[in-house]
Amino acid sequence: GIAVAGGERRGMGAERAVNEDTAADPGQVESGRLTGVECLQERHRPDREPAQQMNQTAPFFGREFIITVKGRDGRGTGPKRKPGGMFERGRDRGRGQRPAEYAAAILAAGVKEGWGKPIFIQGDHFQVNAKKYKENPEAEVGAVKKLMDEAIPAGFFNIDINTSTLVDLDQSTLAEQQRLNYEVGVELNKHARALEPKGITISLGGEIGEVGGKNSTVAELKAYMDGYLAALPKGMQGISKISVQTGTEHGGVVLPDGSIKDVAVDFETLTALGKTAREVYKLGGAVQHGASTLPQEMFDKFPECETCEIHLATEFQNIIYSHTPEDLKAKVYAWLAENCADERKAGQTDEQFYYKTRKKGFADFKWEFWTLPEAAKAPMFAELETKFEFLFNKLGLKNSVGLLEKYYR
Repeated sequence: GIAVAGGERRGMGAERAVNEDTAADPGQVESGRLTGVECLQERHRPDREPAQQMNQTAPFFGREFIITVKGRDGRGTGPKRKPGGMFERGRDRGRGQRPAEYAAAILAAGVKEGWGKPIFIQGDHFQVNAKKYKENPEAEVGAVKKLMDEAIPAGFFNIDINTSTLVDLDQSTLAEQQRLNYEVGVELNKHARALEPKGITISLGGEIGEVGGKNSTVAELKAYMDGYLAALPKGMQGISKISVQTGTEHGGVVLPDGSIKDVAVDFETLTALGKTAREVYKLGGAVQHGASTLPQEMFDKFPECETCEIHLATEFQNIIYSHTPEDLKAKVYAWLAENCADERKAGQTDEQFYYKTRKKGFADFKWEFWTLPEAAKAPMFAELETKFEFLFNKLGLKNSVGLLEKYYR
């Protein structure tokens, strides 16, 4: 597989990191007197009037980082070279942070770090809510289209469309079970293509199995793809990758004491689905969600299975919260108890509830997270760096920067 960005061949350069909409003073940015992150902080200082603040500014804490896996024959052993990462915001993870703001935060970080290579930004789970779709199909699909209307101009040139929520297992045939999945998926595909900037082919993904549900099968993949391709207008580019379910769950399965249950990933299924996706439908391969909390010994398996892409988020979030000062964490948890009470399931312990909802705890405490003391940030960033180093090594990404230089301009 290709080592960056799911096989698409267009990137978004860090040189677009800050402009007059995000900087305190564009002249200061151009002259190098303010870093990108400082510009965002400048716009969100508490001592400014509300009209002067960048009210939606937040770091990308708790957001998702994707690593696209290099094939099992592509492991390197030379000096450490980092390829481009793909940063991701999902529809359900974006409370209090719009796509343009997210892109600005990521690119500003690139400016601050002196990163001169492409940065890839992806929209994950541009997802149709099954309950809302049943109540009002046009409105629910329209909401996803509106999100695309925001995201694509902001530089989200990778979008995973998730209409697998509409799969109807009560139908008698696989084709009928997948019908709404591929029909609504094609409708969103057409909308995304109509928004593509000149010279850009957006990498779109589909999904056949809701993560946390039953494992996907090759027969389901074929039913979905055959229907999708038949419904796709002639000559229009379809999807480039397919998300599948192999036994994981977003964030992991949380036990009453807050620990994470061991899960069994069906690597044989993942291998078979990826092979079918590549060989029969010429896609990049299969995408694995919900992987960050898996046991460390499992990560060697993904390159062996030629997994196209892996989505990682929760473990990074766990690291951040483990270094968050207790007084700030208490404020976040109090906010969650008040504002996310309707998400609490019967029988859930406090540990389970907070673990599952705390991804939503960053938005209302943006300034506090931006301005964490160095005593909290230094060990947090060191542990995050160690985790990234581990993942880049395990997933075969060493010495893959040449792929960026070859395919991206």
